Amino acid sequence: MPVPGGVSRYQGGAPVAARRPTRQTIAFGQEVIRLRTEASLSRLDLAERAAVSRSYIAQVENGTTRCRRDFAVRLDKALGTDTTLADGWDDIVKSSAYPRFFADFPEAEASAAFLRAFENTLVYGLLQNEDYARALLKDDEAVAARMRRQSILSGDDPPTLCVVLDESVLHRLVGGPEVMRSQCEHLLAVSMLEHVKLQIAPVAYYPGVHAPFTIATQENGDRIVYLATLNGGHTSSDPADTLYACKAFAALQGHAHSVTESRILIRKVMEEKWS
Repeated sequence: MPVPGGVSRYQGGAPVAARRPTRQTIAFGQEVIRLRTEASLSRLDLAERAAVSRSYIAQVENGTTRCRRDFAVRLDKALGTDTTLADGWDDIVKSSAYPRFFADFPEAEASAAFLRAFENTLVYGLLQNEDYARALLKDDEAVAARMRRQSILSGDDPPTLCVVLDESVLHRLVGGPEVMRSQCEHLLAVSMLEHVKLQIAPVAYYPGVHAPFTIATQENGDRIVYLATLNGGHTSSDPADTLYACKAFAALQGHAHSVTESRILIRKVMEEKWS
């Protein structure tokens, strides 16, 4: 998969659905209002300069969405404010429990109607149990953030989640045999949820797929892809990137075991290797 890059396309004005305001997004929005007012611009004026809808500017200013960093840069350019808003965005990331390279993606994930994910090294984050996550992450805050991410699967209107795990993930020791056994049990339990489809892919070389990735599709059809890399990761809503990811995921599903066969394999590894 090519490394996503370039300027995001904000189709329909916003890449993700509006969310509940937080202290950080409210503060950021107030700064946008202050700078826009100083520039004697209306919301519509700023929207036209930044190539988004007026409603999206309203969401940012009201704190009901956290924009991506590249959009903060675009706002600085539109307002002639050097790096004021980009620096403010960085401050939001510093105060969050997410690594900077991932900070663009959680909102898209949280508001998605359909999630597709491939992992070839570790259990996908939304399917990790707490012990497994604790063995991987550095501190309690990061573990708590990962557990909060998983709440979308148990909400009133959960997204459809399709996950393909490389079989090697089941055999890769994380935290000790007891942790691996409990993680396998957790995978079996979550795979029984109606809105979750978990498949295991045989260990093999899959052309064009070199790293974990996740595709978040919104109710309006907008898609954003997160691609893990050695030094962090990238997000993109570029149609070429998202289409490539969708095709790659379809190919992986075709090579993977069925949902039922995958459950049998998970149980086999759990009982034979992690007992």
